[in-house]
Amino acid sequence: MQFLEQPIDFEPLAGHAALTFVARVNAQQLTAFCGAAHTAERRMVALWGSDERDRDSQSGYALHVAFDLAEGLCCLTLPMSGEDPQFPDLSLPFPVANRMQRAVHDMIGARLEAGDQRPWLRHDNWPADHYPLRRDTPDSRFETRNEEYAFVTVEGDGVHEVAVGPIHAGIIEPGHFRFSVMGESVLRLEERLGWKHKGIERRFCGMGLGDGARLAGRVSGDSTVAYAWAYCQAAEAIGGAMPPPRALWLRALLLERERVANHLGDLGYLGNDVAVSFGLMQFMRLKEDWVRLNASLFGHRLLMDRIIPGGVSVDLDAAGAKAITEQCHALGREVQNLKQIYDEHAGLQDRFLTTGRVFPHLAKRLGMIGLAGRASAQKWDLRCNHPCEPYEQLEPKMAIQRNGDVAARALVRFSEISESLHLIQKIIRDLPQGSICDTTRSEADKRGFGWIEGWRGDVLVALETGKDGKIRRCHCHDPSWQNWPVLEHAAIDNIIPDFPLINKSFNLSYAGQDL
Repeated sequence: MQFLEQPIDFEPLAGHAALTFVARVNAQQLTAFCGAAHTAERRMVALWGSDERDRDSQSGYALHVAFDLAEGLCCLTLPMSGEDPQFPDLSLPFPVANRMQRAVHDMIGARLEAGDQRPWLRHDNWPADHYPLRRDTPDSRFETRNEEYAFVTVEGDGVHEVAVGPIHAGIIEPGHFRFSVMGESVLRLEERLGWKHKGIERRFCGMGLGDGARLAGRVSGDSTVAYAWAYCQAAEAIGGAMPPPRALWLRALLLERERVANHLGDLGYLGNDVAVSFGLMQFMRLKEDWVRLNASLFGHRLLMDRIIPGGVSVDLDAAGAKAITEQCHALGREVQNLKQIYDEHAGLQDRFLTTGRVFPHLAKRLGMIGLAGRASAQKWDLRCNHPCEPYEQLEPKMAIQRNGDVAARALVRFSEISESLHLIQKIIRDLPQGSICDTTRSEADKRGFGWIEGWRGDVLVALETGKDGKIRRCHCHDPSWQNWPVLEHAAIDNIIPDFPLINKSFNLSYAGQDL
């Protein structure tokens, strides 16, 4: 932590895949740390709250803030009063904190001292005194009510608003988008999400570590491998377990197959959004073949419940390894042919180029991450920056583009498919022998963190056990938290008909950030 002027007494946590440090701080230390971390060009990874009143009569609430540092992951905990919990606004150095801070208030009732006070996950059907993650809040259901959300108003001659959603014409998840438009040009876009709230964070409480792994894998269905692996990293750190080498390599195999499947689907839908239905048909055909082999070899198309605490629940035999290798060769050739068609299609390129552009300096300021960040020259990929086993041996290459438009985000997907196919074949070739799972146990009053680069960006899981060894608190952080606000900026100076294309080029999760 060389950038700190006033040192903080960090405690290293043993047994984690990445170096992990924790510390308790006061509000002044937290604010100073955020300023210093921003100056040092480090990232805020996640921010969440917890009810600590069950620990003892002196405890109240807590705010937890995780950062990426050169040394690894660090998590600062700010204790808050049980009578009037409040915390400082951290969104000035880190704009990404805005919505996470608002969610903390919605979930535990801690008050933000300054800044944006609007609700984020809370809708008007929740009573004013209902905070789902307070330990004395009963399980409840409420009648649906209409609400008047305080959208920012853009005024002026010729400015009008266009409301889209929350219910859409297709089968996508619900989200409300409020456009302020002058002529055909978008002046401002503001989002209102929160229609996917399922009570997942509350559901974790009281679960055993094994059951928690199944729930973590269902936070966002298209990232089930990433969430399950991050959760299992946290659970294994709590129990002091280390999965066998073969299990870790199989986890990487499943993660790269998840990455390829999602990139194939996205490239098809991007083609469809610019009337290149041929691209949709071809990429969806390839994705279908890909997930069918998942089902044949691993028992599930989306690979749910294949990663478990202590290792994996499935192995791979020689015939399966051969089938995967042959599929990688065939898919690589077909994707390269389709890329050439996309590159040479004048109508597609006209719609892709300069559309939904996020320049590198803005991406950096807003904390943009994942594949969308890498399309705007943000050199961040956990597999490269903080590699866990076996990625430190696989040495993946990071796909970087600078234009920050739909075309750049498509090119990152093409590059990452190619690199994932290379990694999968390397995993098959060098897969260690041995067992695929070791027994794990839970320990009381422990904390563990898991951090994995999913296909959309990095996924963080922060896990705590209580005195009975069961889950006391589990927070799962989706990379969409970082990138949804950037999408609002990407739409500016574009036209509304291009928004579905821009939105799909990000392909963010509604459910993943609404727990």
